[in-house]
Amino acid sequence: MKKIALMTGGNSGEYEISLKTAKNIMEMLDKSLFIPYLIHLKGNSWSYTHTDGRVIEIDKNDFTISLDGEKIAFDAVFIAIHGNPGENGRLQAYFDMIDLPYTGCDMLSSALTFNKYYCNLTVAALDVPISRSLHFFKGDVISSQQVADVCQFPCFVKPCNSGSSVGVTKVHNEQELNQAVEEAFRYDSQLMIEKFIPGREVTCGVAKIDGKIRALAVTEIKSKKEYYDFEAKYTPGFLELVTPAEISTEMRDTIFKYSERIFKELGCAGVVRIDYIITPQGIPYFLEINTIPGQTAMSIVPRQIKYLGLDLTQIYTGLIEEALEK
Repeated sequence: MKKIALMTGGNSGEYEISLKTAKNIMEMLDKSLFIPYLIHLKGNSWSYTHTDGRVIEIDKNDFTISLDGEKIAFDAVFIAIHGNPGENGRLQAYFDMIDLPYTGCDMLSSALTFNKYYCNLTVAALDVPISRSLHFFKGDVISSQQVADVCQFPCFVKPCNSGSSVGVTKVHNEQELNQAVEEAFRYDSQLMIEKFIPGREVTCGVAKIDGKIRALAVTEIKSKKEYYDFEAKYTPGFLELVTPAEISTEMRDTIFKYSERIFKELGCAGVVRIDYIITPQGIPYFLEINTIPGQTAMSIVPRQIKYLGLDLTQIYTGLIEEALEK
């Protein structure tokens, strides 16, 4: 049987969600094929906790552990870390250097998709609609007049490299802009100010199944908050998820087409989730892509897989087999 390192934790505001994601994956992995080892990452500490309570540090030279005099090497890594360093390419670069297979997108795809602004530029080149935006680095002068001219109010201020809406603020007027900018720069040295697009928020899972890129389903996200923020995403009672979304067949097919194109052209692998806003005029605007989407009991992708009648255990087996074949 293959030894699989299931990596959880991380160094972002999505830390607790990653723990829940890993717990769900651990429960669903096919134990007749794989021996999973839960590896916890927090800062410089990468460790495995044995069933007897012993905490064993990972040897980062070759990503192994020493247990009762035996050196255990892993056949592959299942990355279940949202945000930094699991979703931004850093872990992927490390595993590439030591030639250890891992699930999901590679270093380049992860880094590109994690930066909201550069991802938008790339997606726009694929003829997928995106909202107007501005890009700033910490220390830049941000003119409220420029923001009003390009993005108008209300608009969103977002850290470029952050997930789960951490550090994101909806800004209604010039008076709220400075505080939103300060909040975004708490999480990243770059930010994006994006024009607010009114409409229905939907999301589409995409995976490579049996060698073919396949859009899974479109789910509508009905948040009770002003927008789909961190609290709405992870607090019971703040949102309703409708799968499949109540949209026309033509709209569904357009979102499927965009999502499969983005998956292919951005070099994605594993399972990703792509978010859109459908305007009242019937135009789906790309919002962002999640290369390690949540796998908790509340998460969208497992719901879409269940809706399709697919087996989650088989999907996870497929992800590991895809990694081993790279």
